[in-house]
Amino acid sequence: MASGDKTTYHTLEEIQKHNHSKSTWIIIHNKVYDVTKFLEEHPGGEEVLREQAGGDATETFEDIGHSTDARNMSKDFIIGELHPDDRSKLQKPADTFITTAESDSSWWSNWIIPGLSAVIVALMYRFYMAEE
Repeated sequence: MASGDKTTYHTLEEIQKHNHSKSTWIIIHNKVYDVTKFLEEHPGGEEVLREQAGGDATETFEDIGHSTDARNMSKDFIIGELHPDDRSKLQKPADTFITTAESDSSWWSNWIIPGLSAVIVALMYRFYMAEE
């Protein structure tokens, strides 16, 4: 899709049909990419793209932390944009995400449990070494 061209819109229903090795489309930031020809070249492996085929790969793409080169190269695979009427269908409800900042159990599981485990292992090691 060259600059100056009229934007081509694709519906979510249409994109979802392109979820196989012969035609693999993904959505990243509401842009539609045909990555079929890139499957075998993808540094993370074909299966990484295939898992996202036919759907929104924005979160996965951003979580990986792609380089500037990768982001520039991805522009070559843009075939259009997700139709504006379908964009709201990609929004996930906020209550489906577990927020660790507000969760008391995450504080325990992220700090106290590993800390206590480290102390126990250190004491066991010291006790074991003292017996020899």
